[in-house]
Amino acid sequence: MLDLAKAQKVLNLLATYHLTLGAVESLTGGLFSALLTAIPGASQVFKGSIVSYSSSVKEKTVLVEPRLITKHGVVSQPVANAMALNGRKILDVNICVSFTGNAGPTKEIGVAPVGRVHMAISTKKGIVEIQQDFTGGRGEIREKCVDMMFDELIAIFA
Repeated sequence: MLDLAKAQKVLNLLATYHLTLGAVESLTGGLFSALLTAIPGASQVFKGSIVSYSSSVKEKTVLVEPRLITKHGVVSQPVANAMALNGRKILDVNICVSFTGNAGPTKEIGVAPVGRVHMAISTKKGIVEIQQDFTGGRGEIREKCVDMMFDELIAIFA
């Protein structure tokens, strides 16, 4: 499912425009970063990532305000936006993407349904918000998130 050609295209576009990229990942657990770094030369534009799987890491490391998590839930667009915005500053990059969601296998009471994902792309011009409900197993949902993010990043340059 994951397409290295898309990852390569993202890296090429970033290099063409002399832009740097970072990521703050939750449900994807570093999958986005791993795919990019599988490509030789990625370090020219990809500067790093933070895997903030728990709420405490989102709060302490990524500086997501606890009130956002309390008010909206960890799987929400406001949290995804804060992750991308803060990640752009922390990682000192031109563009930062974020992923938060529920890849399953279960839905807890008061938590987003399995497959619900919120992503964001932060640039100096603002935030691109992405909300999607995916189907499939845990691994498939994570892969679909990464694939969609590559498509979104490519579309920015179209």
